[in-house]
Amino acid sequence: MSQSPQLQKEHQCFGGSVGFYSHRSWTCNSVMKFSVYQPPQAKSELVPVLYFLSGLTCTEENFMIKAGAQQFAAKYGLMLVAPDTSPRNIGIVGEDAEWDLGSGASFYVDAIAGSWKSNYQMYSYIVDELPALISENFPVIVERQGILGHSMGGHGALICALRNPKRYLSVSAFSPIVAPMQCPWGQKAFRHYLGEDQELWRNYDASELVKKKPYHSPILIDYGTDDPYLAEGQLLPDIFVNACAESGQELILRMQTGYDHSYYFISTFIKDHLLHHAEALCG
Repeated sequence: MSQSPQLQKEHQCFGGSVGFYSHRSWTCNSVMKFSVYQPPQAKSELVPVLYFLSGLTCTEENFMIKAGAQQFAAKYGLMLVAPDTSPRNIGIVGEDAEWDLGSGASFYVDAIAGSWKSNYQMYSYIVDELPALISENFPVIVERQGILGHSMGGHGALICALRNPKRYLSVSAFSPIVAPMQCPWGQKAFRHYLGEDQELWRNYDASELVKKKPYHSPILIDYGTDDPYLAEGQLLPDIFVNACAESGQELILRMQTGYDHSYYFISTFIKDHLLHHAEALCG
């Protein structure tokens, strides 16, 4: 079982509080970190919870510091939870050698290959261990949770929701990697974490998953038209659009003119995403 989270620091914010925590994870066999925004409503009642998965190189701090989401979470009465993007400092050879593999680059999969498999169990951590930890230690309505993410984290949010539609009442993403089997980032990560059997990769590819079974609610996705990773072929939204059309999945995909891949982009449209989730989670 997970140990109770240890509060590292806390800040008042829009009538609520942002706390940064660490705990010993049994899933990842390492110390993991996460941040939580508790809205003012959480002082007197249970509230829905929204998980945010960050992208490559990020930590549990990026979203809380840069996205400007707390003011809208306070308005709608949503708790926000942002985990770190991988285990850290666990002694795997090469874990910090490349920015798109290892530390800060888990791709939210359960690794089964090489030295990664002992610690890089991030899918199970996000779907099972972390929600259990949150429900035991924070005033949340367990049955009302949603998930969103950015880039690699957008990929993570989509696969978690598509594989667990009963657990997540809503899902959205900024600039997600939606076809990792067909892009350099995803192929590199999957080969290291999952091995060479590409049939196993399909379990972590949103475009493959949505073709098999659509999600129960509309999926909201925003991309910036000036995102450099669109031109580099890392994001591949057209593949996901076609997969959704094939399965009948309702998709709200917006191309935001002039915006890039940064948190300036996220902070501009975060209100829309929190409203999307609030409508599903708060009624």
